[in-house]
Amino acid sequence: MSDSRALASTERMRGDKMRLHVHKKGLRCLGIAESFQKGKSREAVLAGVVMRGDFQIDGFALTKITVGGLDATEGVLHLFENLKRRDINLLLLNGCVISWYNIVELEKVFKKINLPLVCVTYEESEGLEKFFKDNFKDWRKRVARYKRLGTRTPIKLHTKKKVLVRFLGIENEKEVKRVLDKFTLQGAVPEPLRVARLLARAVMRSL
Repeated sequence: MSDSRALASTERMRGDKMRLHVHKKGLRCLGIAESFQKGKSREAVLAGVVMRGDFQIDGFALTKITVGGLDATEGVLHLFENLKRRDINLLLLNGCVISWYNIVELEKVFKKINLPLVCVTYEESEGLEKFFKDNFKDWRKRVARYKRLGTRTPIKLHTKKKVLVRFLGIENEKEVKRVLDKFTLQGAVPEPLRVARLLARAVMRSL
């Protein structure tokens, strides 16, 4: 499959920015979320769901990452690569510090997949440095990765709920809001992430 199908809903701009054609039904988003049981399992389930702009699901993938590890970035890339899809236009992440402080390196993921990327979180935080220092011998590495994530931008969705986002490859926060509004039916969680989270939890319960 050529890249033309994906570019029908994603227009390249200057530099690393891309414009998403949000109104198109063929817009495809890969939503990634995880599930784990702290203290009960050494591995977390990472689930990816491909969803179209009309909310049809046409793909999914699963992998595992280490609870409290440093392999979340590789897990996300593994999911994307295993799908072997060239028609995905956008990556949505349900958090980038997951599975007990396993950090997704957003810049590394973005440079590898070369697609717009939005990491969605839902609660304010004063920072995680203290938790890294209290729980991990390699806390300096984790703090450095965490700081590279940068600050979060608050966005109010059409549902009146507020989310906090980090984004790469998208022109501005107005464009991010349009994308999130497109994929959010109710509440604060976009549908690709909601379904991916349900899938990850179901698989986790079956292990």
